Amino acid sequence: MVTRFLVDLHATWAWVVIIGNGMAGVWALFALRIPGLRTRALWWFTAIAEIAILVQVILGVVLVSGQGLQVERFHMFYGFVAIIAGTIMYSYRHSLAHRIYLLYGLGGLFLMGLGIRAMLVV
Repeated sequence: MVTRFLVDLHATWAWVVIIGNGMAGVWALFALRIPGLRTRALWWFTAIAEIAILVQVILGVVLVSGQGLQVERFHMFYGFVAIIAGTIMYSYRHSLAHRIYLLYGLGGLFLMGLGIRAMLVV
């Protein structure tokens, strides 16, 4: 019962991760050209989308370690790479301050792609 709920939650939350990071990436890329889109809300939305990745990975770890669910190794790999990629983006924010919207725009789309790829190897 608990396992089925967690599997369904993990599958549903994957869409939150994919769509959220895709939207954040597109918003940041549009903000690159349209200064009116450079709002504090963009950064809050981006942070929430990236935190959603962490929630997704935690759900996955609970399923694999706590519930004994078996998954492809590449599925787990993409989740951990997404966390690392988000951390790298965050660490480069000062170095690339003059290209911050490009960094987070392309980074958000990359994170979206990792989420899609993780779903394809289940």
